Amino acid sequence: MQPRTHATHVAVSRTVGVRLIPFLFVLYVVAYLDRINIGFAALTMNRELGLTSAQFGLLSGIFFCGYFLFELPSNLILSRMGAKRWIARILLSWGAVALATAFARTAGHLYVARFALGAAEAGFFPGVLLYLTYWFRSRDLPQAIGSFMTAIPVASVVGAPLSGWILDHVSAFGLSGWRWVLILEAIPAVVAGVVTLYWLPDGPANARFLSADERAHLDAELRAEADLKSGTRRSSLGRTLRDGRVLYLCLVAFLFLIGLYTASFWMPQSLAAASHGMSHTALGGLTLIPHALGLLSMVAVSRSSRRHGERHVHAALAVLVASAGFGLVGHAHDSAPCVAAWSIVTCGLYGFVGPFWAIPGQFLAGRAAAAALAFINSIGNLGGFFGVLVVGILANRTHDGSAGYGWVAISVLCAGVLLLLARKQRYALPAAAAAGQSA
Repeated sequence: MQPRTHATHVAVSRTVGVRLIPFLFVLYVVAYLDRINIGFAALTMNRELGLTSAQFGLLSGIFFCGYFLFELPSNLILSRMGAKRWIARILLSWGAVALATAFARTAGHLYVARFALGAAEAGFFPGVLLYLTYWFRSRDLPQAIGSFMTAIPVASVVGAPLSGWILDHVSAFGLSGWRWVLILEAIPAVVAGVVTLYWLPDGPANARFLSADERAHLDAELRAEADLKSGTRRSSLGRTLRDGRVLYLCLVAFLFLIGLYTASFWMPQSLAAASHGMSHTALGGLTLIPHALGLLSMVAVSRSSRRHGERHVHAALAVLVASAGFGLVGHAHDSAPCVAAWSIVTCGLYGFVGPFWAIPGQFLAGRAAAAALAFINSIGNLGGFFGVLVVGILANRTHDGSAGYGWVAISVLCAGVLLLLARKQRYALPAAAAAGQSA
């Protein structure tokens, strides 16, 4: 690449990144918060509605059933309808469902609402991944995805103290605090859906924030990369879902997400039990600590992984740390050791994210990489269903969280072992794609 062309590419990529990534990041914060805030709502919701631990586990996990069933159809519709309108539709529909969940009166109502929430949100994450391929070359895609995915810990850092404060201080119109948690945290999705229609262009051709020359440059870059991959694109897309490496990563993601969503849904209740009567506002501040430390770990491990050019060992070591943390959580019965144990968990879980999601880019490029990421995410999210369900069932039967957290520790440990076993496997892009990335 000529120096002038490289400088132009850097400038255009920076402009695109500044315009799109922060907005998509905010959307994912809203999405993740609406997905996991049921964990904080449960602090008073379970008692008010008479829900057992097993019922809470099922209503938390059933979200992932709707998500799994509708994710692929949603992404196919997005590719036909256009990103702007379909992402706006996803936001508006999940906001409406999240609002409706606040008025549930029975466990049955919650099961239906949580399934519907998963179906409504389905397609958002892989849709954004596909959307990013419209703007970024394959070599720039991992950094864009990594910036977007920092929304996961940030959602918890923001959501924990906010949810705790709402539980303690908002009870207008005779509605309980947990209902207001769901209502107030659903409204941003509806607002964001409307804003998306005005802010998000369907692709570079519609990008008014770029000059005509910048649009032409970006289009030429993406077309050149597509032409270089023309000989391998069909093979990559056609075989992506059958590629043994992709299926292997699906299994790792499944085991990892058992841990991630167990932490997301069960941490507030675990800390509440260990804090012995602490207010919900204070509990929200306490819950913030593990997530804030996890965010720092996510940044540090991702930077180390990029610096050393290594993915498997970084992800494996991080998730092994999380496994040790889960082993400690079930035996922590006071607030300080409980916070410390959960901090170990989150540092491991969030540290895993960056290196792991960069692995498919080592052997797939462009839309094949986006398809692989969506498929791995879709299968992996079923781990969220089984994770929170099994923890709930075990807690209900034993009246002790240690058995459930022990099971999660073993699952997460297996994810780390699988990554270590795969670390020597060769991950290589097809020759044409590799040439495109080295241009």
